[in-house]
Amino acid sequence: MENNKVWMTPDKKERKEMTSLVRILRLNKAGLPQAWVSREEAATLYVKDQVLWSLGSESFRLNGGYNQIGERSHLKLAPIIACTGKTGKKSFTPALSNRMLFRRDGHRCMYCGFEFDDRSLTRDHIIPRVQGGPDSWKNVVAACVRCNGHKGGRTPEQAGMELMAIPFVPNVFEFMYLANRLIRGDQMEYLQSRFTGQRCWEAA
Repeated sequence: MENNKVWMTPDKKERKEMTSLVRILRLNKAGLPQAWVSREEAATLYVKDQVLWSLGSESFRLNGGYNQIGERSHLKLAPIIACTGKTGKKSFTPALSNRMLFRRDGHRCMYCGFEFDDRSLTRDHIIPRVQGGPDSWKNVVAACVRCNGHKGGRTPEQAGMELMAIPFVPNVFEFMYLANRLIRGDQMEYLQSRFTGQRCWEAA
């Protein structure tokens, strides 16, 4: 896998702009993902000497100002940086949103299996809310408008419908993947090493 690969297929006119939007993966000192940060935010962490270690063979170059003899300063930023600070809680429950849910399920209806855009997908509660079902990761799936309408306030068993995959709560590594559409190859490798394997995600 090439380390400078971006997990998207832009056309030529968009490539330069999209490259500037690629974020740096910030980890805590234990190696757990914390956030996607901009190059400017990462530079601040470097300057404050808060970067403990880094990963990735291809660095970002952030240019600075010129000195009196015309030399321009620059800073090399690794695509993955581990920083000082508290490690935080070991447990992690990501916030549920339709955007994250649809990405988790690969933008596919979990009943008919067809792929849809965000506007044509809905959040379906496996155990319906009218039957006391919670609004949680393990009780929701992406469903097209047609399938959701057909299912209505019934469970899949009651409606004679079969789920294509079991819903699950993304771990912090999976959540970081879901939260960013522009991911470099080295960043993807780091995150993917801790995926649970409950979905087979492809390049966005």
